[in-house]
Amino acid sequence: MKPYPKYKDSGVEWIGEVPEGWEVKRIKYFFRLITEKNCSLQMKKVALENIESWTGHFIDSEGDYQGEGILFRKGDVLFGKLRPYLAKVLNAKFSGASVGDIFVMRPEFGISSRFAFYRFLSKPFIDIVDGSTFGAKMPRVSWNFIANLPIAVPIYDEQTAIAAYLDRKITQIDDLISKKQKLIALLKEERAAIINHAVTKGLNPDAPMKDSGIEWLGEVPQHWEIKKLKYVAEINPSKSAYIEFRESNKLVTFLPMEKVSEEGRIQTDIKKSIRELWNGFTCFEENDVIIAKITPCFENGKGALITNLGSNIGFGSTEFHVIRPRCLPKEYLFYITRTDRFMKFGEALMTGAAGQKRVPNEFIENYFVCYPKDKNEQNEISSFIHQKTTKIDQTISKIKKQIDLLQEYRTALISEVVTGKIDVRT
Repeated sequence: MKPYPKYKDSGVEWIGEVPEGWEVKRIKYFFRLITEKNCSLQMKKVALENIESWTGHFIDSEGDYQGEGILFRKGDVLFGKLRPYLAKVLNAKFSGASVGDIFVMRPEFGISSRFAFYRFLSKPFIDIVDGSTFGAKMPRVSWNFIANLPIAVPIYDEQTAIAAYLDRKITQIDDLISKKQKLIALLKEERAAIINHAVTKGLNPDAPMKDSGIEWLGEVPQHWEIKKLKYVAEINPSKSAYIEFRESNKLVTFLPMEKVSEEGRIQTDIKKSIRELWNGFTCFEENDVIIAKITPCFENGKGALITNLGSNIGFGSTEFHVIRPRCLPKEYLFYITRTDRFMKFGEALMTGAAGQKRVPNEFIENYFVCYPKDKNEQNEISSFIHQKTTKIDQTISKIKKQIDLLQEYRTALISEVVTGKIDVRT
């Protein structure tokens, strides 16, 4: 791809040089802010959660949206004004009402809505808007700032040509990303199947079986035990054993939710004093198993086997359940919490209001687990699962890196094209 033949100074520092022939104008000369409201329940609603960050994809959902919404029509551009959601931009393909912190912008004066959509989704634009946000807890960008922000645009026919080019290229990239995401889903299903079978049926296909007496569990090896989880592990144990250290300034690992991955890994780079963490946080030991209790973290599989903590104890978010092994190897216990049955039953029994549902203690305590009495067999099963799932996890990790690169390329391509760094005219 080649640059434009000639460039000129835009006169705006953050824009820099633009192709000769492009015009620099403030956004208010291209768009009208729509403020008309309607509270019709029949009208399709769009909230920030319905717009995917950095892609502009619409995520259809049946949200419980209360109050009035700002009317929009096909072709309007919706722009999320909250700082955490500034990369949420939607070029509406239907009419409806936006709810929440969204600007509805109607193109009226020589601007292609599709070109504008890509322009507003470009990283240089998002970066400059991000720097203008104000407010302590939920910073927002003001319409006055957006309206007076200059952008460089070519003539209308060139705008539509650029938008058409990006539509084609972005569709190709998104299709490739989608295929890789589907492959990851298949690998996760394979991973789950391996764990499910190993911890409920064992490794010997010829082992005599018996009826577990539990409908969802079915038959299990004849020599295996069946017990509730609370009889083989300690659920959310007290930290009283460490009470003598509560005023200690010793630094230990702190795990907020974002430091625990969906693949079972932890990052131990945050260190705080025991004194600072004693009140108000969850305490755990080396070799404990932690699982997220709140939606959607639980459903997404956030949890880990705590190893290499760097100290005897650590602390984390109050949204973790702690399971401490008694009769089972820590690895075996961890794999039980990774089974589909554990995840699906836990999700079904969540309690609380929408968006704040949590897995109750009782579910974990009364969850039935089956396991071999022989320690060697327990360890063999754990080793088998580790060997098989490690290979799958490595493959998933490689594919995720490929997706990250594609997404980075997607973002870079949009920015390069809509700012005139490369010429896509035929």
